[in-house]
Amino acid sequence: MGKIKPRERDAIIQSLSAGVVPRIGLEHIQVGRKNELNAILSDLDRVRDDGASIRFVIGRYGSGKSFFLNLCRIVALEKKFVVAQADITLEKRLFSSDNQARALYTELMHNIAVRAKPEGGALPGIVERWISDLDYRLRKEGKSTEEILQQIPLELKGLQEIVSGYDFAMVLCKYFEGYQQGNDPLMANAIRWLSGEYSTKTEARQDLGVRNIISDENVYAYLKLWARFVRMAGYSGFLVNIDEMGVLSHRLNNTQSRNKNYEVILQILNDSLQGNVSGLGFVFAGTDEFLKDQRRGLASYEALERRLIVKSQFNVAGLKDFSGPVIELENLSKEDTVVLLYNIRNVFASYDPTKYLITDEGVNGFLTHCSKTLGSEFYLTPGDIVKSYTQLLSLLEQNPGTKWETLIGNSCIERSQDPDKVPIEDDEKPAEKQLPDKKPGDDLVSFKL
Repeated sequence: MGKIKPRERDAIIQSLSAGVVPRIGLEHIQVGRKNELNAILSDLDRVRDDGASIRFVIGRYGSGKSFFLNLCRIVALEKKFVVAQADITLEKRLFSSDNQARALYTELMHNIAVRAKPEGGALPGIVERWISDLDYRLRKEGKSTEEILQQIPLELKGLQEIVSGYDFAMVLCKYFEGYQQGNDPLMANAIRWLSGEYSTKTEARQDLGVRNIISDENVYAYLKLWARFVRMAGYSGFLVNIDEMGVLSHRLNNTQSRNKNYEVILQILNDSLQGNVSGLGFVFAGTDEFLKDQRRGLASYEALERRLIVKSQFNVAGLKDFSGPVIELENLSKEDTVVLLYNIRNVFASYDPTKYLITDEGVNGFLTHCSKTLGSEFYLTPGDIVKSYTQLLSLLEQNPGTKWETLIGNSCIERSQDPDKVPIEDDEKPAEKQLPDKKPGDDLVSFKL
């Protein structure tokens, strides 16, 4: 790599120190996952060619699922995709009757990213790109403002053919009207509607003249509309990344609510596999228990178990099959782990070997100490390694002259715990127990002196 921007360096260090995945600069620390990434690249090519894809990224807690999800986002952005990303929580999920599904949709819209704006907040820019390109093309044809306004519904005819597409197209027309008139409030209201922020139909009708709003019942329909629209705006496709799927299986304690969310997943899965949708890709990330738990996971829903839990008839060591929708993340090898720590060292030193905070001997000494302390399962959770190691380098950077041997010798490292593995209440109780959301870094190793 050889070069890193100060902004990327700071973002990587701060994120890793806090136990969360950085949103920028992942290419500076990425190791392994070649086969898994190639599978995602194939999915993106399929989506770009008017197809659809769905993946379930599965691994134990701390195995690097969130990191891989962010890597998928970066790769998709480089291929000119629009990417929306969000985490499942008890307040934001795929199905609900109390605005939790709409809250998830709004979160996805706020986090929409394109290559020019990878941190999110790109929704207005996507709409304006389509508006400005259309305005330029029609004016080049000699059309007046009034003629352009009349042409807009014809340009959006492809959207109106999809369920809920008429209102979506009408709001885009309102945005174009505001664009032409310099009416910023009208444009803002259109973006607000597209983001799912209207809670009543009355308010939407007063502001925009449309009779419907984005609600719990039609979230998936609007994601399909976005997939069609971003293609019209010149992008390769629409990728939706959703993390922390284990919340649905192990923190949503009402069976009926859990199964309703699984029905949405089944609908998305069927549409993607059967070719009922185009230009749209999904990547869901969750733990092993989210997929395989026979009582609460996807395996508890017969239709999903039949499609996702497939036992190969050809068990040959070393051969991998990524033709199915499930990607199970393997553990990083010791060699990959060493390279990962070297990469983090490079980030701290901005790729200047004279500024290395720890020697190669120190890196190996750190790993040896951790493996002795935590046992053979240490390499199963790269998150444990990364946070502890980043804290070590931060201490060395802030305290010049300190020996790494001293810090490692006085460290206290503990195994991470999956916060979703909590005592389960009676599964048939109608009330949902609102468990406290996990905090960033609660699940990772703490490097203490």
